[in-house]
Amino acid sequence: MKEKFKKIQTKIDNDPKLKEAVKRIKPQKNIWGILGIVAFFFLPELITYIWQDELIDWAHLHSVTEPLEMQRWLYKQLEEMFRSGVSYVNITLGTLLLIWVLRSK
Repeated sequence: MKEKFKKIQTKIDNDPKLKEAVKRIKPQKNIWGILGIVAFFFLPELITYIWQDELIDWAHLHSVTEPLEMQRWLYKQLEEMFRSGVSYVNITLGTLLLIWVLRSK
């Protein structure tokens, strides 16, 4: 089993397509890359944490008053999303991306 993992690891290390894909995915180490990570991963969670009750009330009001069934359903889904609170998966991904960007050369 160890040899199988070593073989897979050497394939990954020597694959130029994978290296290029990782290079393209990685955010740049500048102010825009860091602000992009913060704005995309942390800011929505902060807004949800601070204004969760107001967002739930707003979504509930629209889920009751919208004329179209599809819009009511979408606002109900939004209400459930805000009820679930902060996404720790999103915060974890943002933290890992920040560590990856800040610790790289």
